Amino acid sequence: MRIARFVTDAEPSYGLVTGGEGEETIIQLNGDPFYQGIQQTETTHRLEDVRLVAPIIPRSKVIGVGRNYADHVKEMGGETPVSPLLFLIPNTAVVGPNEPVTLPSFSEEISYETELAVVIGRICKDVPVDRVEEVIFGYTVANDLTARDAQRTDGQWARAKGFDGSTPLGPWIETDLEPEGLRISGRLNGETVQDGSTSEMIFGVAELIAYISQAFTLLPGDVILTGTPAGVGLLSSGDRFEADIEGIGTLVNHFRN
Repeated sequence: MRIARFVTDAEPSYGLVTGGEGEETIIQLNGDPFYQGIQQTETTHRLEDVRLVAPIIPRSKVIGVGRNYADHVKEMGGETPVSPLLFLIPNTAVVGPNEPVTLPSFSEEISYETELAVVIGRICKDVPVDRVEEVIFGYTVANDLTARDAQRTDGQWARAKGFDGSTPLGPWIETDLEPEGLRISGRLNGETVQDGSTSEMIFGVAELIAYISQAFTLLPGDVILTGTPAGVGLLSSGDRFEADIEGIGTLVNHFRN
């Protein structure tokens, strides 16, 4: 199932996206599917008649994973981590599909990073690897924007990774997906700049969630970013970036000063 959040002329609602490309319909859901399950109403809209927003605003946190693709580690000149490298992102960093992102004034080097994002569906702690599937609600596409200059100078990554608008998510959450071996790509102004596979992760989804849940209690709606393949580069005002993951869809954002 594809679960989206959308706006017509009121508060955001959740919806179930059905139909093929170009013919999608969104069936409005009753309440919050994270707590009430999937309860369809009789209200439907054409997808083109609504505005999609971020499919989830995390209840408590976004957890990022750095340097989780070997080729990306090489291009950044770092060392392969022996355990997952984690950082926290505030939920104020999250924006949705097709939303313009204002590049922060404190940085001259904002880069794009296409990433598979995991959305947690239930409260959990110390999850065994073989039970990780039980706590996943679904998957979406992320663009983990990074202020490279701040990342180099600050020591900690809070400002470099957590500025307002630094975590676009969308276009929806796919609940029925096997995360291994998915093509993950990014296009900058129509040119392919990232092209990899989730099979290239150093630490896979199950391993990451088991590891992360040893440190943090995970809540419904929490989001985990799983790292980016090689090909990262810088964004400028006026750029358009398309982050695409096989089986989910394409997250598009524009950037401005």
